[in-house]
Amino acid sequence: MSETAGHDLSHLSAATARLGHIFARPKVLAGICVITLAALGWLYLALLSAGAPTGSLGGSRLVQVLCGSLQDGFVGPYAAAVVLSMWCAMTLAMMLPSAAPMILTYTEIADTAARKRERIVSPFVLAAGYAAVWFGFSIFAALGQMGLTKAALLDRGMASASPLLSGTIFVFAGIYQFSTLKHACLTQCRHPFPVFFTNWATTPAGVFKLGLRQGLYCVGCCWAMMLLMFAVGLMNIVWMAGIGIVMTLEKMLTGRRFTHAIGVVLIVTGTAIVLATLAGGWSSPTS
Repeated sequence: MSETAGHDLSHLSAATARLGHIFARPKVLAGICVITLAALGWLYLALLSAGAPTGSLGGSRLVQVLCGSLQDGFVGPYAAAVVLSMWCAMTLAMMLPSAAPMILTYTEIADTAARKRERIVSPFVLAAGYAAVWFGFSIFAALGQMGLTKAALLDRGMASASPLLSGTIFVFAGIYQFSTLKHACLTQCRHPFPVFFTNWATTPAGVFKLGLRQGLYCVGCCWAMMLLMFAVGLMNIVWMAGIGIVMTLEKMLTGRRFTHAIGVVLIVTGTAIVLATLAGGWSSPTS
């Protein structure tokens, strides 16, 4: 990165210097950050769901025992820690890929600053601020899961035990796709450059605050979509990946057509679940 940030690596061997040039580039660090943290999230979720029968969405024996203890009214530190860690892993796996355009925008500005030999802060700090907001969301989601499980609205496999609840969540998430708040937050997620440019910081604390701000916009954009996991099963890896892809595409595309189309699909699906349940023809939204 001697050409971009003025670091002199001439005292190192050629191979080590080349490696130093690569890892000193903000875009490379950003890519490593997103891929590594998202992969760790998926790995942890895979470990939690390991041992489930083929075709089952109920998760491992550990998960089933955990949910059983919640239904029985026992919420100890271990149970709470596992539930919270699951949600933190879920947010890393699903939300960090959707944050890639925002993180890459930061690195483009950082690259420009580096060429001018100005001080820059690692994109890891920005990602940490972003993740901190979603970890905060995870606390509320974990509390919600414990409450729903204790009320027997989630079964021992973390799947919905109430088709009416599932249908309602689908309809609510679909309606939110048309809301003013959704589109205001989505706009900020799609166009982070003005925020970064007008609030540029050269200290870790300042960049962390930028991550917090973008994280709040992202939560405002995607929180209703994340609630769908309560409807389809919290250990449903297929739905996790699908929802993550949808949220990523929303932030990469322009206009409102895709967002509204997803809203229509969710509302129609939720309405069908509710009507079928009331008619006695629906047993489970994940069956």
